[in-house]
Amino acid sequence: MHNQLILIVEDHWEIREVMERYLKREGFRTVNASDGTQGLAHFRKLKPDLVVLDIGLPRQDGFGVLTEIRRQSDTLVIVVTARDDPLDELQCFRIEADDYIIKPFRHPTVVVERVKAVLRRCRGRGASRIIRFENLAVDLDAYTACVHHPSGVKELSLTMSELKLLARMAEFPGRAKERAELVDACFTESPPLEPTINTHRHNLKRKLFDAGAGVHLTTVRGIGYRLDKNHG
Repeated sequence: MHNQLILIVEDHWEIREVMERYLKREGFRTVNASDGTQGLAHFRKLKPDLVVLDIGLPRQDGFGVLTEIRRQSDTLVIVVTARDDPLDELQCFRIEADDYIIKPFRHPTVVVERVKAVLRRCRGRGASRIIRFENLAVDLDAYTACVHHPSGVKELSLTMSELKLLARMAEFPGRAKERAELVDACFTESPPLEPTINTHRHNLKRKLFDAGAGVHLTTVRGIGYRLDKNHG
């Protein structure tokens, strides 16, 4: 199973839905955009691990989107397009696309396997320090955390202490972390008093619930805390 976030920028809704469905079957997280402008907005906000990009997009075409992505990062990009023109393919590779797939493809699994192959081949390239668990994403570079919903993204308003605690827990989902370990990892300047730790935990638990996160903090008696997946 995979946990990377894949951004699909495709104006044809049926192709978009099919690619999302097959990628999700393999455990990938997906977000989609129907035009180039929306795709770039999602790219800047969500920092996906890989972009599946059409060329013939409304508002801003795929060439422009790819060029802008390359100005900002070396995030992996697979172009999936109906344009079977060698000049188009050459232009995409000159803008440093990582792969080029011509539609119609025989089966959606072709795209899924190419996504896997590019991720394997370029492991670590362009990787931002983002921890993902269920619909939660913690960005260690931007010092932000957000919850992904089908209707959009909700950013969590966290203190630095809450963010550090959440990041530490999200690195090891489903595993109990001792209170002493969390204090050492998250409060390096001055260890907080016991009531302060409880306050951070309580506030973080409430904020996750209010944001509709698919995770929750569980207290493990005599040990510490665990970040679990919500059930039901």
